[in-house]
Amino acid sequence: MELKKHILVAPLNWGLGHATRCIPIINALIEYDFIPILASDGMALDLLRIEFPELKAIELPSYNIRYSKKGKSLKVKLLIDSPRMLKAIKEEKKLVKKLVAENEIHGIISDNRYGVYNNTIPSVFITHQLNVLSGNTSWFSSKLHQQIIKKFDECWIPDVQHEPSLSGKLGHAKQNDLKLKYLGSLSRFNKADANITNDLMVLLSGPEPQRTILEKKLLEDLNNFKGSIIFVQGVVENVQTKLKRGNMTIFNFMKSGQLEKTINSSHIILSRSGYTTIMDLAKLE
Repeated sequence: MELKKHILVAPLNWGLGHATRCIPIINALIEYDFIPILASDGMALDLLRIEFPELKAIELPSYNIRYSKKGKSLKVKLLIDSPRMLKAIKEEKKLVKKLVAENEIHGIISDNRYGVYNNTIPSVFITHQLNVLSGNTSWFSSKLHQQIIKKFDECWIPDVQHEPSLSGKLGHAKQNDLKLKYLGSLSRFNKADANITNDLMVLLSGPEPQRTILEKKLLEDLNNFKGSIIFVQGVVENVQTKLKRGNMTIFNFMKSGQLEKTINSSHIILSRSGYTTIMDLAKLE
């Protein structure tokens, strides 16, 4: 009897989107008789452990990505943080090499983790950004990103190849020599007919401190909203919390099933325009 192959699935911990869009991939691996091994850090890893408590999970070095409080300072902030990120990338590459040497994994699916690959086994990189649009430095950031992608055997893009698409310029480079595979939109959700019980659903995620800044602003601004509100903070913790405040019910996080049901039963969704959220809402429209 042939032993099942272990596939390392490693999403970046940058908000929750990278982890949540890996959920349908993990489910597909299980369906096709592979054994996924989860690898990430922070809330992304916490979420995957909650969704898949039966699977082995490995903590990777953290990139410690944080946004600046003001958008105009973001490039400088990322530049200052780059030595720490490079160190984490080097450490995760070393850890992957050890796992391969011990015959722990037979393939790799890395969602934007630059050091999670190995030349001796199939290694795939997931991204919706072949082009990294960074203003007047877009040519450089895009070229750099594509050079990193070339270290992998294949690049999977969670979008369709032709227009109309969801990622637009981000996921479609005019000239490149990358080995690309367009997966179509990835979402853990399904559309369902449901009675509308929530006038507004707020769905937060994303890197700090911007997630917290937006949360505080929305909690203040929605004080005068007349309808019923479900407010999901996007903070993954060991135990789900639920707080009732007037016409607002606040959850720290929701698992996939509850989140799908709540979105389907909400009249309006208010969220950041993260790419995974866009894919989810496109699936549920």
